[in-house]
Amino acid sequence: MSRLYLDACTIIYLLEASSVFQDLVIARLLEHRAKPDPLLLTSRLSRLECRVVPLRNQDEGLLTAYEAFFSADRMIVIDVSATIIERATELRARYGFKSPDALHLATAIEHKADAFLTSDGNLERCGEITVEVLVAPEEEAPFPGITGPAREP
Repeated sequence: MSRLYLDACTIIYLLEASSVFQDLVIARLLEHRAKPDPLLLTSRLSRLECRVVPLRNQDEGLLTAYEAFFSADRMIVIDVSATIIERATELRARYGFKSPDALHLATAIEHKADAFLTSDGNLERCGEITVEVLVAPEEEAPFPGITGPAREP
């Protein structure tokens, strides 16, 4: 079984971005799908992060797309448990990550993800899991020198 954890930013890229970042996420998901018994993991926190802007903008089409994504076959949305909170607290203390990042990483670690997909290079410092950072080729980045998300979740 292969488990790939998706940080909220990667889900936003997949469903909202029409850029090189969307292409990078699609390519990684296709690669993952070719593995035996592939599963996608994310935290219930991702539902919050991904749906704020569409709710604010009353974008029913995008909200429907998110609902379909989060309920898709082979997608596991993990509730934040006491164990995850404790692990996130340890990660935040050790690495100084923001609470949402620590929660995502803790969720992935506790649920034995093989890799954590994100666009946040800062999270590579986490030694407890393999962190894969999406990086656009410099010539295709929206702004030279900036390879991060188009919007924060």
